[in-house]
Amino acid sequence: MPDATGLAWLDQGQLRGWGVIRRCREGCKIGPLVADDRAVATALFSALCARLPAGEPVFLDVPLPNAQAVALAEANRMRRVFETARMYAGTAPPIDLARLYGITSFELG
Repeated sequence: MPDATGLAWLDQGQLRGWGVIRRCREGCKIGPLVADDRAVATALFSALCARLPAGEPVFLDVPLPNAQAVALAEANRMRRVFETARMYAGTAPPIDLARLYGITSFELG
């Protein structure tokens, strides 16, 4: 994807996390951001943000049930811009929210 960067965290050949940052209408959006724990998510978040000019707005769509993802956003002085609800017809698919720190985007699915 043009204007996008993806990074992965490997530990002894095991994928422990990965994330993508891409340009959007205003600033850049990080997502997906998937990690085994908050330390890996924080390192990936920081590395992705380091690729931007200083002061560039960054957006991260955090799943609220993941308290560690919310804490990551708050630790980086992010603020809520809007909220949405995910709705399913029937049974919700199994999603490991503990590893999901940023959803891909509502535009991409």
